[in-house]
Amino acid sequence: MTKWSVEEAKNIFDLPFNDIMHKAQTIHRKSFNPDHLQVSTLLNIKTGGCPENCSYCPQSAHYKTNLEKTRLMEIDEVVKAALHAKEVGATRFCLGAAWRSPNKKDLDIVCEMITEIKKIGLETCVTLGMLNDNQAEQLKEVGLDFYNHNIDTSDDFYEKIITTRTFQDRINTIENVRKAGIKVCCGGIIGMGETNQDRIKMLVILANLDIQPESVPINKLIKIPGTPLANQENVDSFDFIKTIALCRIMLPNSFIRLSAGRQNMSDEMQALCFLAGANSIFYGEKLLTAENSMPDRDINLFKRLGLKFLQLNNNDSMINFFNEKK
Repeated sequence: MTKWSVEEAKNIFDLPFNDIMHKAQTIHRKSFNPDHLQVSTLLNIKTGGCPENCSYCPQSAHYKTNLEKTRLMEIDEVVKAALHAKEVGATRFCLGAAWRSPNKKDLDIVCEMITEIKKIGLETCVTLGMLNDNQAEQLKEVGLDFYNHNIDTSDDFYEKIITTRTFQDRINTIENVRKAGIKVCCGGIIGMGETNQDRIKMLVILANLDIQPESVPINKLIKIPGTPLANQENVDSFDFIKTIALCRIMLPNSFIRLSAGRQNMSDEMQALCFLAGANSIFYGEKLLTAENSMPDRDINLFKRLGLKFLQLNNNDSMINFFNEKK
């Protein structure tokens, strides 16, 4: 596997926009059908009260965001939501909980949720905070497919947005997940005040992992009132799109998910992100606590672009999703 240097990655990022887009699309077509999207649905199973101080997060107990704290959801509620997600075309069902790290009782319940979701025929992904090796093994035993644990940004910029855990803590969890044989979902957030150099360094770290993440979510900061980043300046749209393109070039076989922030992107910006190599989305009205792009808007956009939802484990066949929703 190619090991990237920051200088090599920067040289690509600094290409003229048309050139980096062409390079990204050429690489994208070698590994993927450019007209197919992998679709995931995200459910927040426990809201608020997190002891971490991530500057972007409304669920942190450090900030006053008027977010109502909730207990862990009941298993039957989760199964009902998973069934609905499958009905509307999702192939992966993701669970998120606002924890620094799950305790044994809560992890046992999440494992039951995973078991029930697998019975429905969906891939499973969870994001539960930091994991030790034993916790990762427990999740593997019940069939968890993906574990999400974003590095968020470069190691240099990290301490400017989070101080309650280190960048190495993030890497340790990713290593524990990988050792357990679970696929890794790991990406970052763009627009927190970091520079393009930080974005490039973040992608170099991801690309140079012993095994590249199978799924890479790229989030555009949602500025939540009450958090330290509520008044952060907007990220330049072309810089965001070029970050997607560089991610595709450096991680050619990963699904790159256009994640949080889609509801604030124009249709034209989303289309350029897909052209740059993004081929996965979160579908539904909610992302943890933040609003997501509305389904009707998504359906209309994907029809106009000729994009189709990829069906799980069926030799690239498509579900008849769009026709059903006419």
